[in-house]
Amino acid sequence: MIETAIRTLQEISGAIPDTVPGMERQMLIGDLLTKQSPAERTALRKLMDSYLMKMSNINASDIDMGGYGTGGNVWYRIYGEKRPAKDLGKFTLDEFNVLIQSILIERQRLFLYENRSLDLSYSIVEDDQMYRFRANAYFDLDHLALNMRAIQATVRPYKNLEFHPNVTKMLSLAHTEQGLTLVTGITGSGKSATLDSIIDANNHTVDGHVVIIASPVEYVHRPDHCIVRHREVGRDTLSFKEGAIQSLRQDPDIIVIGEMRDPDTILTALEITDSGHKVFSTLHTASAVETIDRIIGEVPGPEQERVRMRLADTLTAVISQKLVPSLDGKRLLAKEVMIVIPSVRAAIKNNNTGEIYQMMAESGDVGMTTLEQDLKRLYMQKKISLENAIVAANNKRRFQQIMNITQVGD
Repeated sequence: MIETAIRTLQEISGAIPDTVPGMERQMLIGDLLTKQSPAERTALRKLMDSYLMKMSNINASDIDMGGYGTGGNVWYRIYGEKRPAKDLGKFTLDEFNVLIQSILIERQRLFLYENRSLDLSYSIVEDDQMYRFRANAYFDLDHLALNMRAIQATVRPYKNLEFHPNVTKMLSLAHTEQGLTLVTGITGSGKSATLDSIIDANNHTVDGHVVIIASPVEYVHRPDHCIVRHREVGRDTLSFKEGAIQSLRQDPDIIVIGEMRDPDTILTALEITDSGHKVFSTLHTASAVETIDRIIGEVPGPEQERVRMRLADTLTAVISQKLVPSLDGKRLLAKEVMIVIPSVRAAIKNNNTGEIYQMMAESGDVGMTTLEQDLKRLYMQKKISLENAIVAANNKRRFQQIMNITQVGD
């Protein structure tokens, strides 16, 4: 079947005249794919599936292909490092164009042509087991490129997150029935995995109803103590904002907003939290203090004071995290935890967020920790190197101070 797929790639790409440019070229490829036999379309999908299934064998988190940037290779990210898979051979730009479009349905192709980018989920069922991937197809100098990230088939055990018991209470519906909790970090820092662990822990211990709004849906939770709804943006609901508002009419206990991407979603998250629900979401920020400043800064000036007060009243915790290379060649979770105790709430309301870091550093007894303190913990446990701890630190001077070392640059 692989030979059939390679031959089909070559035949379709060879049928495209050099005189057809840009988007017209992609649309022609789409038309040619619709004329392929079911066997040929199946072979192309199986070829893509083989590249995706290779990921689990080599412990890859991501796969990239297509566009000028890959140089004709399929690339994998393995423990944080991206490398070309030379053993898979080289492909032309049009062969990648064909392969990427072959996994899309007509509606997705039209969306991609119109918007130049498409988020989607992709599944493979093999031996009664489902493997899921989060994907983004996009354009690179008029040619298609694709990134896919493997979604773990199992959730990381909640206990492996090593949260303080007080933090666990705040994350559990059984102890805290309302409030906004944010999991933040840069792209690829494991935010979704942490959030899934938290939802999984609630699902197995508390009776309730969880509504997850995501783009796309990644890990699919099996209902246990909770009804768990999965609503994918673009398929089950039109936007994060619409999905969140609609969820209020669905009798939820926990609402998960996959990402607070824009001011409308931020304001909606605050409003539904204010209505008495337990809300979780993510944000692309590197620290707890940056998270607060980012949320307030995202809204127009006249709205900022109102948002500041509402955020102070609804926010319960911020977990900011990074994945740090470990001594065994893998990656470990380093995290910063801020709990909104009265002093933190007052600092937010009074626009004194610069004071919060010190509050976190001095409140380990209630479960708070700074990223620098957690990096020190991992280093002292001989799990990460000093060099990698320094690189991961948000504030290298503060890390230098708590480690009592010198000659560490900012």
